[in-house]
Amino acid sequence: MGWKWQLAQKLEIRWWQQYLRNKEVDAYLSAKKAYWHRVLREIDVSIPKHAKVLDAGCGPAGIFMALPDCKVWATDPLMDHYQQKIPHFQTVDYPWTTFQNETIEDLNKVAEFDIIFCLNVINHVNDIKRAMDALVQAAKPGATFVLSIDAHRYPWLKTIFQTLPGDVLHPHQYALEDYRLMLEKRHCQIVQSLCLKPGRIFDYWILVARCPGD
Repeated sequence: MGWKWQLAQKLEIRWWQQYLRNKEVDAYLSAKKAYWHRVLREIDVSIPKHAKVLDAGCGPAGIFMALPDCKVWATDPLMDHYQQKIPHFQTVDYPWTTFQNETIEDLNKVAEFDIIFCLNVINHVNDIKRAMDALVQAAKPGATFVLSIDAHRYPWLKTIFQTLPGDVLHPHQYALEDYRLMLEKRHCQIVQSLCLKPGRIFDYWILVARCPGD
């Protein structure tokens, strides 16, 4: 899996540069913040003021943007590249957020966060089992875990994509039930499943789970 992840990381930063190349900075950031507020309304997750929040695999425009009343820890292994190569991302714009250049697998936090967001990133990681373990370990007892994923609609296509590099940006290829099982095996209780965007090959889902209690 190592070479697939390394290739995906190189292509990821290129994708962001290409995607944002012709987007005016202020207009893009305003639209992205509005998008995150819509997502929060749709999933109806309560986020208290001063909550400790993890934005795992945040990218240059993660949900940290929409959480100014929280204490946010935002991680991404491409963080240094975003700061150097993407003008839309300036850490000084988000004083409530601590940014860290690290993988989810290396998070090394224990029972620290009230709410964990891992949005459209878990299938980008190198070691998905270690990443899921690290996320659950980082949650306080009973914390909310919000996971969004592109989930395969058809088992036969999932098998093809797992065998051949048909989607090089995403080293991991799974169906919705696979992701549900990943959470349940770690004793997370799924409280909400919402399809935000259906597609021909993948559907875009958000799973909201309650992490294990005391």
